[in-house]
Amino acid sequence: MRIHRLTVAQALESLRSSPDGLSQVEAVRRLAEYGPNRVEEIAREPLWLRAARQFTHFFALILLVAAGLAFFADARDPGRGMAALGWAIVGVVVVNGAFAFWQEDRAERAVEALKGLLPHEATVRRDGAAVRIETGLLVPGDVILLQEGDDVPADCGLVEAAGVRVNLATVTGEALPKSRHPGPSDEGDVLQSRNVLLAGTAIVSGSAVALVFATGMRTEFGRIAHLTQSAPELPSPLQREISRLSRIIAVLAAALGIAFFLIGQALGLGLWANLLFAIGILVANVPEGLLPTVTLALAMATQRMARRNALIRHLPAAAALGAATVIVTDKTGTLTENRMRAVKAHFAGGGCELVELPAAEAAPRLPLFRVAQNCHSLRRAERNGASVLVGDPMEVALVEMADRAAGTEVPPPRLDELPFDADRKCMSTVHGDAVERVLYCKGAFEKVLPLCSHVMLPGPAGFSTWQVVPLTEAGRRDFLTAHDRMGEQGLRVLALAFRPLPEGVPREEWETRLALTGLVGLHDPPRPEVPGAVATCLAAGIRVIMVTGDHPHTARAVARDVGLAASPATITGDVLAQLSDTQLQLALDAGEILFARVTAGQKMRIVEALHRKGHVVAVTGDGVNDAPALKRADIGIAMGVVGTDVARGAADMVLLDDNFASIVAAIEEGRAVFQNIRKFLTYILTSNIPEIVPYLAFVLVRIPLPLTIVQILAVDLGTDMLPALALGAEKPVPGTMSQPPRRRDQRLIDWPLLARAYLWLGVLEATAAMAAFFFVLNRGGWEYGQALGSGDPLYLQATTACLAAIVVSQVVNVFLCRHPRDSAFAFPLFGNPLILWGIAAEIGLILAIVYTRWGNLAFGTAAIGARVWLFAASFAALMLALEELRKALARRLLG
Repeated sequence: MRIHRLTVAQALESLRSSPDGLSQVEAVRRLAEYGPNRVEEIAREPLWLRAARQFTHFFALILLVAAGLAFFADARDPGRGMAALGWAIVGVVVVNGAFAFWQEDRAERAVEALKGLLPHEATVRRDGAAVRIETGLLVPGDVILLQEGDDVPADCGLVEAAGVRVNLATVTGEALPKSRHPGPSDEGDVLQSRNVLLAGTAIVSGSAVALVFATGMRTEFGRIAHLTQSAPELPSPLQREISRLSRIIAVLAAALGIAFFLIGQALGLGLWANLLFAIGILVANVPEGLLPTVTLALAMATQRMARRNALIRHLPAAAALGAATVIVTDKTGTLTENRMRAVKAHFAGGGCELVELPAAEAAPRLPLFRVAQNCHSLRRAERNGASVLVGDPMEVALVEMADRAAGTEVPPPRLDELPFDADRKCMSTVHGDAVERVLYCKGAFEKVLPLCSHVMLPGPAGFSTWQVVPLTEAGRRDFLTAHDRMGEQGLRVLALAFRPLPEGVPREEWETRLALTGLVGLHDPPRPEVPGAVATCLAAGIRVIMVTGDHPHTARAVARDVGLAASPATITGDVLAQLSDTQLQLALDAGEILFARVTAGQKMRIVEALHRKGHVVAVTGDGVNDAPALKRADIGIAMGVVGTDVARGAADMVLLDDNFASIVAAIEEGRAVFQNIRKFLTYILTSNIPEIVPYLAFVLVRIPLPLTIVQILAVDLGTDMLPALALGAEKPVPGTMSQPPRRRDQRLIDWPLLARAYLWLGVLEATAAMAAFFFVLNRGGWEYGQALGSGDPLYLQATTACLAAIVVSQVVNVFLCRHPRDSAFAFPLFGNPLILWGIAAEIGLILAIVYTRWGNLAFGTAAIGARVWLFAASFAALMLALEELRKALARRLLG
């Protein structure tokens, strides 16, 4: 039989323990057998493996293969710059990998800094004496002492309890504290058992003596941690796209290399010359600058997200957010403030009113507020230099309500109390002096109402005076109606009452003949910015599904308050357990749905069902129970303020302010990231064509090579880098969140993008480059078939003109790539200052390459005249005009 179904005596006997606890000798023996009371840390990759992963993904391997081919070509035919290209590519891989590792490691350290301190010590009875020991030394059978404010260090059953209420949010997701008391429980699930305290929860009020029955990984906390570790970690959508892009580039480069090797063979080129030519074609097709540009663009996006309170732990998650089609969100602390507030009150004859009233209006209602101010078990503590109330959040809310409405009063001396009891579901305190005593009582409405024989009724002048009158049956019905109405609104309803307590009244009769002062409705209010954020999600085609461990009534009320659902279909954990996978997927087709009272495994099951329906799923959570679903999601989002270490360790993103609105801001940035990557992909791939065409012309037309390998390197890793990075830093365009999520099958590189980059913009740039090359040759008197040495001044000027034409065209192209259909003139010139800085750097670099001695020596260039620049600029202007014409036609035809 499970231990929570046993009596206290049976539980002690089953664990071979006693109310005095274990002997020290037995505790040492059990520690050796069961191991320390420690939840194993979530498995993490070793540091060296995490670092190695940055250098061994598919795209990095493609670059390293290209570098190897460059070194091979240089060994066979030195002096053509292939070795420099090889070392440059290796440098790109090393620098990019180091930066990516540093970025992720920095995020890891930021998460570490958020970690709170777990309990390190506990009071335990050993050999009949109470001693303080490290929590890691606890063993099954230990008897521990707990009081208000303590964290529970292990799973244990109650032996004794006085007014114990427990915050279970980190393990079950329930927002409201739950009462706990000794004695056998009929609950089938230990998570819901009222005589059990679970590791990782906190004592909100009361004190207890408890028997430890599970430690370490055998606790419910430990089982969830194990489930988290065993949950498979899926690659993000961006990682899958980068992998696909790598395969496309590898196949395309290899295909072109092989094709032109065969062409060269057909034209009678020598074997080695032909092989070197094919390697040049292959290497020219690998965009060496793509990898660092993607990494830097993601890093810049994570910095923008961090400014909007979203800390990205893994770089690809920045783009994955933009693909989200469903957000599975927790309720407490994410949609709500995680702070109880009293929002409504009901008085006899007074109807249901908001209690947030000015003090002058509220003062006459003092009977209700006086009960709230006195009947509690709170204490005051100093935190950050301020005095705050510590204890049950509901009691804090009641006292704050009364203080706000009626003003703070010095409480009369407390003489005695009847502490909260799970069976009575109420508590009472006695105040006064030897002459006059008053009992104040508060508790669950269904328990307090039968104790009341009278009611406080406003006098003839309204609320300015009060009188105590007998509680009639009609009055009871009025309060029952008000209670039901508040409950339907998701409020936690408490009844407050009092009575004079003359001397001689037996203690067992204290809570009788009470005068009911009224009802108070409390709830955890939604964050004020959440309704707007939810509306933005819905407008953006992102579905929001609440999955909570809280009560269905509370969940439905919050869903209505934040605009999530008016009348949602509600599935509880018990119902979900009975559904097959097919039935669950069909249930998810409902337009409005929420899940309540769910467990950790059930939350992960919901995520898996959404995956099977083709959704990209973002999941929020803060508790240990959320960690498995966070890890299984496409994007796991943990809370930074109230989140547990386990949740943060399993997540891809940490919300620094625990605010749902920050998720929406991060999604907007994530959508921009994907579009920005497509923008600079178009920009980078465009320059591949004017880099390839010179090689083709060299072989097919038998002309001097118009562009050298080192000059290709100057474009790919020099002039193109900063403008491409500026495109990666574009802000979200207006209307980003009014569009539906991108299709799941939408690719980073698709045929329209390739056609625009390779067959349109690339062809225009190649035309400009070759025209500039021949412009200089013709002006220098070159004739077709004339051989030019690699050091010939005319040849150096001609290749420089080809390089300059590519760079000038790319200066124009950076503006053209800001949007595939909207005009370049639709964007303000200073809307992205990085573009202007990038262009300035690009121009500065090409001028240095052309007009400085070191540039001439390093890149095989020579100074060119102004006429050449004007010639190149005319082609760039033509490129601008033709692309604007194409965009205008596209807008007209496609709408």
